[in-house]
Amino acid sequence: MRISRRVFAAAAAAVVLMPLSACGSGGADGGSTDASGKVEGDITFQTWNLRANFKPYFEGVVAGFEEKYPGTHVKWIDQPAEGYADKISADAAGGTLPDVVNVSPDLVAPLAKAGLALDLDKAAAKYKSEYLAGAWASHRIPGMTGTYAFPWYLNTGPLFYNKSLFEQAGLDPDQPPTTYDELFAQALQLARKTNGRVATLANVPTVEDFGRYGVELMNKAGTAFAFNDTKGIELLTKYKELYDAKALDPQALTATPESSGKKFLTGAVAMNPGSALDLDNFKKQAPTLYKNIGITDQITSTGHVNMYVMGVMVNSKTKHTAASVAFAHYVTDAQQQMSFAKKVAIFPSTAGSLGDPYFTKEDGTDETRVRIAAAKSLKNAVNYTPVLFSEQMKTALRNEVAKALQGKESPETAVDNAVKQCNTLLQQQG
Repeated sequence: MRISRRVFAAAAAAVVLMPLSACGSGGADGGSTDASGKVEGDITFQTWNLRANFKPYFEGVVAGFEEKYPGTHVKWIDQPAEGYADKISADAAGGTLPDVVNVSPDLVAPLAKAGLALDLDKAAAKYKSEYLAGAWASHRIPGMTGTYAFPWYLNTGPLFYNKSLFEQAGLDPDQPPTTYDELFAQALQLARKTNGRVATLANVPTVEDFGRYGVELMNKAGTAFAFNDTKGIELLTKYKELYDAKALDPQALTATPESSGKKFLTGAVAMNPGSALDLDNFKKQAPTLYKNIGITDQITSTGHVNMYVMGVMVNSKTKHTAASVAFAHYVTDAQQQMSFAKKVAIFPSTAGSLGDPYFTKEDGTDETRVRIAAAKSLKNAVNYTPVLFSEQMKTALRNEVAKALQGKESPETAVDNAVKQCNTLLQQQG
């Protein structure tokens, strides 16, 4: 499995889980929140589509843990990407949820609400300082107290831009936009100078854009969405201006990561998110673009870029709390995360790890160039996608954004309707 920014975007797109029972693998009587006992017993660890490419790595992790803690035995199971959320839901409802589970924030939310995710602020608070603050906070649930998974690997994507197109439009190729205000101004200039032939962006705004723009996505209690405030309306109004001026690609409403990438490759779009794999592709397929490629941070008006995060949850009903917590911590500690990061293009969530020379020292390769740019931005990144923002909600927002861009609704009406639909769905999650 290629773990990339796009994969993280897809991983967060999980179906709404069915109502969960309060039963886990430990049985109806449950386990214990006390993780201070002896680390021993048989536990099960479930990952998410990682066996095919990383079998030796995980077998090594399991062996290392069992050697460190004699009397433990870890059974590692891996589930395919397709239907992973359904599988977790079925296991939770049937009382067969594994002891330690690979989750994303949106997957842990219904488990925490059902009392199936161990609160690590109570059971493992001593480990909190080992992780980046933003990563630890990513598995908190609005309206609840506590943290419900150890942060595991992170990802983010730098933004590529075509220096030649910027220069042709009279823009400084070495000063790309960093805030949304700069982006909007430069995008309109680029469209005007090229008579609408070159768009700056190929994608419509998502909930992450609203977050990076500084919109309050939910109320403080976490009981309702609130991105239909003045700033939310303002953001969509600006995107409507881009769309009308062809500074936003006319096909943005139906764009996919692949189609956006092709637009950037051919010079029809001036900026696009990507990874080191894309940079290698430019070198082979578009050498002129490659010679003029610029790399910059994601656009943000808050000073914080968005990060995608995976986590490792402990089943609150496990019969072996001490062993389960110890293993979840072991998988996500600095040593294991650095080892994993050197095998695939992801980043550790442990404090200090991003200062390692692997993430700071140039060696002349494109892969390192992109890795360093992404790692630098991750140190104070946040996960803007609300934990409770389901795939259905993403679709609702996208549909309303499309209506606003096409002029079928005003931006104000569109965000109002999107918030109403999302809040209805939120109530159904209950």
